[in-house]
Amino acid sequence: MLKKVLAITACLILLVSLMAGCAASATTSTAAATEAATTTAAAEGKTYSFAFLPNTQNNTFQSAMNDTFKKLAEEKGYNYVCLDPDYDVNMQLNQMADVANQKFDAVFVIPVDSAGIRQGLEGLKAKNIPVINVDTPVIDADLELVKTVIATDCFMAGELIGQQLVKDLPEGGDIAILDFPENESCVDRVNGFLKGLGDNANKYKIVAQQNGKAALDASLPIAEDILQANPNLKAFFAINDPSAMGAAAAIKASGKTGVGVYSIDASPDGKAALLDGTFTAVAAQVPIEIAKTAFQKAIDLLEGKTIEPEIFLPSHLMTKEEATATAGQWQ
Repeated sequence: MLKKVLAITACLILLVSLMAGCAASATTSTAAATEAATTTAAAEGKTYSFAFLPNTQNNTFQSAMNDTFKKLAEEKGYNYVCLDPDYDVNMQLNQMADVANQKFDAVFVIPVDSAGIRQGLEGLKAKNIPVINVDTPVIDADLELVKTVIATDCFMAGELIGQQLVKDLPEGGDIAILDFPENESCVDRVNGFLKGLGDNANKYKIVAQQNGKAALDASLPIAEDILQANPNLKAFFAINDPSAMGAAAAIKASGKTGVGVYSIDASPDGKAALLDGTFTAVAAQVPIEIAKTAFQKAIDLLEGKTIEPEIFLPSHLMTKEEATATAGQWQ
């Protein structure tokens, strides 16, 4: 509880002082960053201020995006801030309201709850601040409030994993899914996975589908219970690497062998797990490419260019060769 209070307090301090960047090492105030950005960008005749509102920074996916946004902004001499709601939708709504009042030129948003941030989106639209919705789409009813959605093709990622599981377990068997239904992109991953089973779907019995909350600590006890209740389980499909790590830890603690772990992310930890055999297969997300694309599309939009309403970057299965070559990095 103390850790949570401190995290919320720190975030409120960020909002008041507008510290630049989400990382603990970022100590430059927005005022100072704005002055530096204005000096640099003035030579080019353009100065933009961007804000990144992720759902958390307690995940290397989002922190890789933040690092990329920050690097690109520094190269251009633009002002940039990132505010971390730590998966608290009410805090994210407050952050969206503050950013709207500060009149940023564009905002990159990963919703904490795809269906829960309409109020914040409406506030930004009222201030004529364009929203670039990244990684996790808002619900269909709210798409009118964002300029574009830029994400990994999560349905494709799930489908690739489903197809790989069929190749690995052609005889079929009991499988379990650790999902995260609050997150639209994770729903897409599950739907893609089910489609990937294809004509062989009737060979697989989904004995459990539970919310692992995209986190190791939440997924671990759930996976333990699933394993205990289903002694013939053949595989877990988890919607991201932290959740898959929870399943893998449960398998190890149970002493069972022959239970596969299938994931989506290909994070640095996920690549290491693929290489050491902890994961059976993992499909890649592309946070760095999402951030690069979103940054350029924001500039295009501000320069009066037309941008696509949806941009879904392709996923791919991570090979051991690629995992070795890109160890310690996202893609």
